[in-house]
Amino acid sequence: MRPRAFPERTLVMSTTTKISTPPTELYKEQGWNCNTELCVDVKTILHSDRITQTGKDYRGVLTRDSEYHFIFREALPTTTFKRNPRVFIGKYITITRRKDGSLQPNFKPLKKGKDFSATAYAAGVANELLWALSGLLEKEASKA
Repeated sequence: MRPRAFPERTLVMSTTTKISTPPTELYKEQGWNCNTELCVDVKTILHSDRITQTGKDYRGVLTRDSEYHFIFREALPTTTFKRNPRVFIGKYITITRRKDGSLQPNFKPLKKGKDFSATAYAAGVANELLWALSGLLEKEASKA
């Protein structure tokens, strides 16, 4: 096959495109290995989108099947939530809501000092329990 003349082989772009590449020197300083794979096919298996969106980051695993073929599998999103969220935080106690909706009072560590008084501590715990439970139960009653 005879090569074509030079003007036929050139590609003229009517618009200029700017491709921003990450600073590889910064990655090299952090211990990353920077490589560029040319002329490869990438098959994407996505959960969140039908096709990849420009500028969107995807979390997943990239595997190489053959010399010129890669597969990217998007990882499923993780559901992060607090197991037992705190609904009241006081000086002596905290109250958490359990998975079944019940309330669980928890004592904070007891700090004994020179001024420690068992009656003042017990009164403080009782007051906080009364304030917390009355406020939380009123909120639940108003929702129902």
